[in-house]
Amino acid sequence: MRDTVAALFHEALAAAAQAGEIALAELPEIHVERPRDPAHGDWATNVALVLAKSAGMNPRALAAVLAARVADHPDVAAVEVAGPGFINIRLSASALQRVLVEARTRGSAFGRIDEGAGRRVQVEFVSANPVGPMHIGHGRWAALGDSMA
Repeated sequence: MRDTVAALFHEALAAAAQAGEIALAELPEIHVERPRDPAHGDWATNVALVLAKSAGMNPRALAAVLAARVADHPDVAAVEVAGPGFINIRLSASALQRVLVEARTRGSAFGRIDEGAGRRVQVEFVSANPVGPMHIGHGRWAALGDSMA
């Protein structure tokens, strides 16, 4: 869902630049994260704060332009500008339902990615000191690393 929300803001930036609402030399990578407080929505971005200087705009004004662009999207239930220029977004019930249907359909494969395309990698996770004694921490990291690899 993070990628979907980031793409939504990327499209909003491109559309706002195309319409002449903002001046951008290039479209940046957009970082979206979960807010610390769930009352602030499902996702948040600081893209307006990051771009304000290069766009020559006040961060809150830039955030308002982007918020207006994403507010009409069917996956968005609510969007608000907060603080100095953060944008908080709450997803619609239909967007969340799609994720649940996908999770149920894909089962244990849900959330898996094919990063690396089958290439083998070596993962070092114990990193025991060859001249020092082993301790309980080495065992803990060995178990964790083995389960992840």
